Amino acid sequence: MEAKFTSPNEDLQAIREIMERSSKFLSLSGLSGVFAGICALIGAAIAWFLILDSGQVPYGEYMHGSSDRTMAGIRFYLGLDAMLVLGFAVLGAIFFSQRNARKSGHRFWTHSTRRLLVHLLIPLVSGGIFILILVFQNNLMLIASAMLIFYGLSLVNAGKFTFGEIHYLGLTQIVLGILAGVFVHHELLFWTIGFGLMHIVYGIVMYYRHER
Repeated sequence: MEAKFTSPNEDLQAIREIMERSSKFLSLSGLSGVFAGICALIGAAIAWFLILDSGQVPYGEYMHGSSDRTMAGIRFYLGLDAMLVLGFAVLGAIFFSQRNARKSGHRFWTHSTRRLLVHLLIPLVSGGIFILILVFQNNLMLIASAMLIFYGLSLVNAGKFTFGEIHYLGLTQIVLGILAGVFVHHELLFWTIGFGLMHIVYGIVMYYRHER
């Protein structure tokens, strides 16, 4: 029986793969990004066509925090819409990532998962508190911008614990958040591109690179 020998380069590659699996969360599914993007597109469509009546609602008054009862109702429904999008996106991420972990034979909840969540949540929770401050101060001009920027920072912060595409998705969100802050009357468009289109694009890329 012949002994099978491996080259030093193959040994180093195997060691690197083992270290990567132990230090990174590799069960994240690209399909969760696609699902999150679809949820965001549906949420944006509801916001534009139903809540804002295809742009017929005086958007400038909404942006400047008008105290009119109608505007207050619009702000409530927009906030509810955003929360539902977030909730479905999180559930989709858990479902598809758990399914991916089972298919690849990996554990879903590991030390790497905890580290990923901690580094993801620090900027995300900070951004959520900042957005609540803006809401309570009736200063709505930069909410979409803040959502994109803080979300992007959370992805950049967590990107070193999972696939590299997450890091670049975070940078994309930050750029879109800055643009949303400059062009405030088009912030819904930038929000839709960031949370909708970019999630779908990066999700497809991740799926074909790591799951096919």
